[in-house]
Amino acid sequence: MKLVVAGASGFVATEIIRQCLSIPQITSVIALARRPVSAPSNLDQHADASKLHSVTLEDYSSYPENVKKQLAGANACIWTVAITPNKSRGLDFDELRRVCHEHTLAGLQAMLEAHNEAGDQKSLQPFRFLYMSGTAAERDQSKTPSFMPQYSLMRGETESQVLAFAAEHKGDMEACVAKPGMIIGPGQYLKMVGATILKYVMSVPNITVAEISAAMLHEIVNGFEKEPLENEDLVRIGHQALAAVKG
Repeated sequence: MKLVVAGASGFVATEIIRQCLSIPQITSVIALARRPVSAPSNLDQHADASKLHSVTLEDYSSYPENVKKQLAGANACIWTVAITPNKSRGLDFDELRRVCHEHTLAGLQAMLEAHNEAGDQKSLQPFRFLYMSGTAAERDQSKTPSFMPQYSLMRGETESQVLAFAAEHKGDMEACVAKPGMIIGPGQYLKMVGATILKYVMSVPNITVAEISAAMLHEIVNGFEKEPLENEDLVRIGHQALAAVKG
């Protein structure tokens, strides 16, 4: 499998790359980002860093020919490009929409075109597109979410359009949305305390970065179990995938 990790320099994407370099079924990893990406320093002993290919893209809304050539023949993509709620405060909403919504749909189209350039390979299985959203994203545009309503509705609209695009290209593409809660990294003790408080006081779920990365990789390799993948699904799948690696 040739896997594209979009937003490859980000927090979650870095862990995705670290893990996927140890997955035999993934033979090539395209790290798509606005700056060069290197293999993480904490790779497992069985990891193959030679599978990683860094591809820089100036703008996620436009894919020049040299980038298209490197994406050609890709089988799947995990899309992590977004501005998170914490980083969105104070930013113009048009910019948020451009990054979170417009870039995603442009990338979706580019990934399908890249897959179709594989020739006979595309008949083996549809292109898999896994969109990482968030638990607060609301697809029902008639609702008014309690948490950052304009942002949450925009992310939900993006989810719906990703799924609609895949439905329009049934047979060539299948899509799924991952909806994690607060993502916690190793050593982030203050964030862990905050996540625990939010879980019990405001029912905001959480997940470790290792779990969500393992879960998304499991789904992208083996096929989507369900849609959407809620936080509890990601925790369960990720826990099982990590346990399987440990033997």
